Amino acid sequence: MNDNPHKATLKERVKMLPSLPGVYRFINKEGTIIYIGKAKNLKNRVSQYFQQEETLSAKTRVMVSKIDRFEHTVVDSEGDALLLENNLIKEFQPKYNVMLKDGKTYPWICVKNEPFPRVFITRKYVRDKSLYFGPYSSASMAYSLIELITTLFYLRDCKLILTPEAISQQKYRPCLKYHIGKCKAPCVGRFSKKEYDQQIESIVKLLKGDTGRLIADFREQMKEHAAALRFEEAQLCKEKMELITGHNNKSLVVSQTITDVDVFSLIYDTGTSFGNYIRVVNGSIIQSLNMELKMPIEESRESVLSHFIAGIYSKFGDTSKEIVVPFMPDSESLSLKCHVPLKGDKLKLLKLSETNAAQLKNEKIKQEEALRPDEHKARVVGTLMRDLGMSEEPRHIECFDNSNIQGKFAVSACVVFRDGAPSKKEYRHFNIKRVVGANDFATMKEVVNRRYSRVLAEGGEMPQLIVIDGGKGQLSFAWEALRELGLENKIKIIGIAKRLEELIVPGDPHPLFLDKNSVSLKVIMHLRDEAHRFGISHHRDKRSKSQIESELDIIPGIGAKSREKLLRKFRSTGAIKRATFEELKEVAGTAAAKAVTLYFSKA
Repeated sequence: MNDNPHKATLKERVKMLPSLPGVYRFINKEGTIIYIGKAKNLKNRVSQYFQQEETLSAKTRVMVSKIDRFEHTVVDSEGDALLLENNLIKEFQPKYNVMLKDGKTYPWICVKNEPFPRVFITRKYVRDKSLYFGPYSSASMAYSLIELITTLFYLRDCKLILTPEAISQQKYRPCLKYHIGKCKAPCVGRFSKKEYDQQIESIVKLLKGDTGRLIADFREQMKEHAAALRFEEAQLCKEKMELITGHNNKSLVVSQTITDVDVFSLIYDTGTSFGNYIRVVNGSIIQSLNMELKMPIEESRESVLSHFIAGIYSKFGDTSKEIVVPFMPDSESLSLKCHVPLKGDKLKLLKLSETNAAQLKNEKIKQEEALRPDEHKARVVGTLMRDLGMSEEPRHIECFDNSNIQGKFAVSACVVFRDGAPSKKEYRHFNIKRVVGANDFATMKEVVNRRYSRVLAEGGEMPQLIVIDGGKGQLSFAWEALRELGLENKIKIIGIAKRLEELIVPGDPHPLFLDKNSVSLKVIMHLRDEAHRFGISHHRDKRSKSQIESELDIIPGIGAKSREKLLRKFRSTGAIKRATFEELKEVAGTAAAKAVTLYFSKA
């Protein structure tokens, strides 16, 4: 960041900020808010943006360069700062803030704020004091709940305005639902508001997942009806209890010991992260939602998790007693309710949530790869560069793997990836020439030396990254080959160990572990697997050819030219053995045909 007079003025203004919790807003020359952030200490947090340029990421430097002025608001606590930040982000939609993106519009169940409330499915959340339950990740789940509700209760679905005046003046007439027993006609006063509101209370219990209390209510009603000898009404209550129990059996039951928990998981990645939210009431999952989180500038995973939780709660409300998370968010107010499970049912629940988040990420990657291949390639290469700490994008990667059986038929394979994808026309095989016996380390050094000494001699293109399939030994010898060619500081080289998928860097005693869902690790594993496949196929061909040639070599009367003709025609020893005398004679002549026929007849 250039230390121009305007930036110097901003730095001076930062010094005057209070050391209190609050929210800050960065504004550009056009007067548009480009970033909103929260802070436990405004002075300390905002000053971090105006430190030395090298301490900031590239995207953050771009954002800071556009700041013309900033504003701040002091609040009482860090929790209040989180709420205010979230509300302001929703209102102003700043360019550089984390944004929660729904992949689609999810259905809600609405209990309408009106006399004699209707209960229906909607995809629009309107802040009109109505009660909304959801969103439901599956529309079929929402419709099955509505079907259950309309079976259990007598609800109207008309849009009539049922004011006391309208009912008393008999403005309306009962509809078909009344005549078939699905509605009790509150429109003409045949169903009191008190009775209807009691139904709504029961429906709210059902939608909140509190089915235990609802079953208890119906059981009590059943007993009252039975005591009064109203056996039909008692039977109806029993049937309703059975319907609710059947609904519970269809729900995904986690554990009866988990009563009131929200679960948040996060697959963190710069640029875009993916989250899943699960709501558990009375041991059953009643809500699950996947979200995509766009991050125009780099944010810590703890900060992104705080944004995710705050965004969900601003939309759906915060009613849980406990929040299960994979790690603690950076908000202390949220952390008071958060718990990172290490074992048991809550850990299983967190794993389920993480599986859903990972599934969303995989779906988005597949869509991106199919619909926006250039963007996908750029993201893969950029992620590799960041994860491996490289100074340039690894658009050209090569991977080496050795194959041999007790030192015999030793071969090596080199596969090439361009922009994260295989470039099969550039794959190369190497037959080992200088190493004798099973010496995998020396073999790796020979192949790497031969590969890049030739590239240097021909003035070819060097890769930005080399991957060695093997541990520290193979990597050390490969690095030594680069050093002898003067390339050790020009090409990034890493090894991938088979056991734990750990990455090894020359000179670093500690292996590098990437997230198992990381795009970078998947590309590196793809490289390793391709090199192994390509090497094994060549090794198998070489071994098979050697075995064929060795058997033909010992047949008396067969010369080199005859062997070559027979192999070119029949391809294998078995085919030669099964051939007739006339077929052999046609290919290699009478003498060779007699020699082969005589040899295999004695075998």
